[in-house]
Amino acid sequence: MIIRNIKDIIGTDKEVHAKDGQWSSRRMLLRNDNMGFSFHETIVYARSKTHIHYKNHLEAVYCVSGNGLIEDLKSGKVYEIYDGIMYALDKHDEHILHGGTEDMRLICVFNPPLVGTENHDKHGVYPIINE
Repeated sequence: MIIRNIKDIIGTDKEVHAKDGQWSSRRMLLRNDNMGFSFHETIVYARSKTHIHYKNHLEAVYCVSGNGLIEDLKSGKVYEIYDGIMYALDKHDEHILHGGTEDMRLICVFNPPLVGTENHDKHGVYPIINE
């Protein structure tokens, strides 16, 4: 059984920050936990904008507080994100994640699981890291 407290992750190497400061990802379960997925709490800061295109991963996201928008770059559709909304990037959907009027707190699951050091490259992609 794995038990983790978010307070023990904040401020450690398991809290990864966007290169441009738009978000912080607190990585609670990672590949070396052997669960077949990784599990994160991500804070997306108000009024931020992040280009994301997970070519190597699938992600499901559940908003537990705050607000923002997700803009699907293929369809042009924009969806509101707020407490209780889940979205899944089941087709490696390229999108822009917009922080709203307050910080968003998101619970995220990745498959394949992240190693823990990943950050978006210039195309919004997390690389596959082979340890």
